[in-house]
Amino acid sequence: MNTLAPNVLAGKAALITGGGSGLGFAIADLFAQLGADVAIAGRSRDRLDTASASLRKHGHRVLPIVCDVRDPALVQHTVDTAIEQFERLDILVNNAAGNFLVRAEELSPGGWAAVRGIVLDGTFHCSRAVHEVMAEQGAGVILNIVATYADSAAPLVAHSGAAKAGVLSLTRTLAVEWAGAGIRVNAIAPGPVPTEGAGKALWASDEASESIRTSVPMGRFGTAEEVATLAAFLASDGAGYITGGLFPVDGGLSVGASLFDSRFAHLLRD
Repeated sequence: MNTLAPNVLAGKAALITGGGSGLGFAIADLFAQLGADVAIAGRSRDRLDTASASLRKHGHRVLPIVCDVRDPALVQHTVDTAIEQFERLDILVNNAAGNFLVRAEELSPGGWAAVRGIVLDGTFHCSRAVHEVMAEQGAGVILNIVATYADSAAPLVAHSGAAKAGVLSLTRTLAVEWAGAGIRVNAIAPGPVPTEGAGKALWASDEASESIRTSVPMGRFGTAEEVATLAAFLASDGAGYITGGLFPVDGGLSVGASLFDSRFAHLLRD
């Protein structure tokens, strides 16, 4: 349930990569509810069109753009198209991602390159492309969606972990370099949040799902809406003095994982 003031993002224009489904769509949907014009970018035209039809119910402008964030020219075209439509660009959410479980010694060069290209290279390309317009406006917000393991570790995701750790470093660097231009840059680290894509790729079995759930100190999965609510706050003027931060949305997993092993979860909750 949204707890932010109505129209807190009124008059703002946002671009969300990977906005056709999952976390990206949830963020786009809440931004539109809160008054923003929204552009969503992704590789599937059908998925973007379906998402756009849903977003338009909120009564604000919605722009679907087919884009592969690994291609700098396509990224620049996407940003230029959004600016042409909205005449400004206030918020960028770098959400496009790719992931799958694999042992590091079995990870192919192609698999490594694909995930790194989408997650790290794509975040850089998109951030660089919006810099000029945000600097000219004297204000802008960039939100990078990472993961709790970006600042720690996790097995079977060497490619994603390395890429998201790079995004976290980039977040902090850009926050410092671009603060003088009025651009704020923050990272959001969702913990286990079931979405259609993540569920199929990362915890396909009921046993895996239950093991993950019981490892969370709060004893439950998060929701896409909870991640979107944090994104909306960080994108709002109310977060105007916040930049360079990493914000977990993980039910305590990132701070309690070393102690809160699923084998002892029931003892600590009783």
